[in-house]
Parts: sequence; structure tokens; C-alpha cells
Amino acid sequence: MRDDSRRRFVQTALAAGAGGALSTSVHAQAPAVSKTSSPIVFKFQSTWPTKDIFNEFAQDFAKKVNDMSGGELRIDVYPANSIVKAFGIQNAVHKGQLDGGHGVPTYWHDRHAAFSLFGSGPSFGMSSNQILAWFQYGGGQQLYDELVQKEMNLNIQGFMYGPLTPQPLGWFKNRIESIKDLENLRFRAVGLAAEVFKELGLNTTALQPADIVPWLDKGLIDAAEFNNPSSDRALGFPSVSSVCMIRSFHQSSEVFEVIFNKQRFDSLPFALRSIIRYALQASSADLSWKASDRFSTDYEEMRRKQGVRYFITPDDILKAQLNAWRKIIARESASSRIFKRIIDSQMRFAKRVVGFEIDLTPSNKMAFDFWFSTV
Repeated sequence: MRDDSRRRFVQTALAAGAGGALSTSVHAQAPAVSKTSSPIVFKFQSTWPTKDIFNEFAQDFAKKVNDMSGGELRIDVYPANSIVKAFGIQNAVHKGQLDGGHGVPTYWHDRHAAFSLFGSGPSFGMSSNQILAWFQYGGGQQLYDELVQKEMNLNIQGFMYGPLTPQPLGWFKNRIESIKDLENLRFRAVGLAAEVFKELGLNTTALQPADIVPWLDKGLIDAAEFNNPSSDRALGFPSVSSVCMIRSFHQSSEVFEVIFNKQRFDSLPFALRSIIRYALQASSADLSWKASDRFSTDYEEMRRKQGVRYFITPDDILKAQLNAWRKIIARESASSRIFKRIIDSQMRFAKRVVGFEIDLTPSNKMAFDFWFSTV
């Protein structure tokens, strides 16, 4: 092809491409629903009180879906206990009483211990973001679907998203200086994390978030954990305790679960199902950014303005937690084939992924001390 012919060919191709891009842009801006049509409405409920940042995260996800669908699909999110009790959401979604829900899988631990493994399981050194990597690329989604749809025979399609920071050990009346200080405390915890604390000598009670602080205030429990500085502050922990023990292996890689009634989800057009999947990925990123800002702000403000004292959990307690996890894994794996398969899958993934990150990551503490140390 001669040079002048080649130039004409390229110019023609570019013009066609520009026209195609313009056409795509126009269509992207056009409303997806005509004025005479109605959106598909999904009735969702979260497991979180209105004032909790977790309920805000649920609303953020719904807004992304609603915006991305151009009004063709609308997810309406109701806070905990609006339609059913917080711990009744899974059953309500299965039956179709709700179209979907927002929570954490460990809330269904009483139905099967393996639910806790999706974000609230043993610490193999994985961060919550690495748990999501396992879920997306290490076989986690397939194992989750098998647990939900085959093992439990639930009419549910679920997804994991939203990496969270490691949880504090909890809120106490006094500083915990050794594992002996934990013995016989009446303690709020859920799922397999509650089993970890039982191994450490505590008496555990599972409470939905809205009940934790009232129970502490009435003396019905001695101490409790929930999740993060923003949630803990909103729930009112500083009003009943001034001691928060930070760092723990009981739930060090928590993530959220979004569940749909499977029949309802499968009935959606492919484009809307894709929007939901990609909205979850976008929400994971947005959530992690917002959490980094809000959690750190509330952490500092509770210390400066509300007199909360933070203490680092002693190493003997952290080591005892890891030993407790070892016992729980052995016990549950012996009685449940799918539990063992999930654990084995996570361990294979963690050994490779965590090992890689440890090898490549320099010390954050070294960098922090260099710039911010007062010494």
C-alpha cells in the first residue's frame, strides 16, 4: 500500500472509530428506562442499625447499582429489623420475603460453621483484601455457592465484597494484661470467633449490633467486641467503657456478604446482573477508601474527645487465639467435608499470597517512625 493510500485508510478508520465512540457516548447518557416504564425494584434489608457506617456501606452499594442501571433497577435498602430481625435475613431472602440483604456470613454460623470461613475464619496471615482475592480467583466463590446452594439447599445467590480492617479484641472494664484476665468474662461474640473466645475461657453470647451496648450498660455482659472505631463509636461503646484492647486474630479479615433471592437474581437480564457484579467490585474499592478515612478519624476522636484508652493485646493472648483456631479447625474439619475443603483451599492460597507479600513489602512502621516519630 502506497503512503497516500495508507494515510487515507487510517483517516477513514479514525473517523469511523470516532463516530462509533460518539454513538456509544450518546447511548451511555440516554436514560435506560422510558417515561412510561417502571424500574425493577429489589427490597433489601441490612443487618445494621441506621446510625452504623455499615448501613451506609449498604446504601453506597445500592446507589452504585441504581446509578449504573440508569434507573432500570432500583435497590431499596432498609436498616436492621425494619422487615425481619437482623439474624433472620438469610431465611427471609431464601423464602422471597426479601429480595436481598447485606451482612456478614458469620451471622449464619448456627446453620453451618463453614459460613464463618468467609471473612470470619482462621487467620492464616491473610488480610481481608486477600480473602476477597481468594474468593474471586482462588475458588472461594465456587465453594461458597456449593455451601449455600447444595449443602444448605438455599435459594440464594451471594457475593463477598468490602475489605475491613482487623477487629479489636474488644471493649472491657479494665485493661487486659494477660490471658487470665479473660477467664469467665461474659462476652459478646459471634460465629467461630465466639468459639475462639470460649477456648480462651470466656462465656460468649451472640447479640445483634443494636443490643450490644444496652446489654453492657445493664451489666448483662461484662465485655464485647463488634468491629471498628466508626461502628463502635456510633453504637455508643465509649458511653459504657473507656478501655479498648486493639489487635486480635479472632476476626482479622472480615468482609461483607450481599445476598439475593436466587430466583429473583437469575430473572434479571444479563446486563443488570453484570451491573450488580461490577458495582460490588467498585464498592469494594470505595468502601476501603472511606473506611480508611472514617475509621482513623473516629479512632483519634474517641481517644482525644471521649477519653477512650487503647491498649495493645498481649502476645500471650494472640498466640492463644492461634492455638484455639488450630483446635477449632481440627474439630470442625473432622465433622464437615466442605468445611475441610474450604480450609484447605484457603491455606493453599494464603501460603502463596501472604508469603509473596511478606517478601516484597517493606516495614510500614519503619517509614512511619522515620516521618512521624517524636524522638
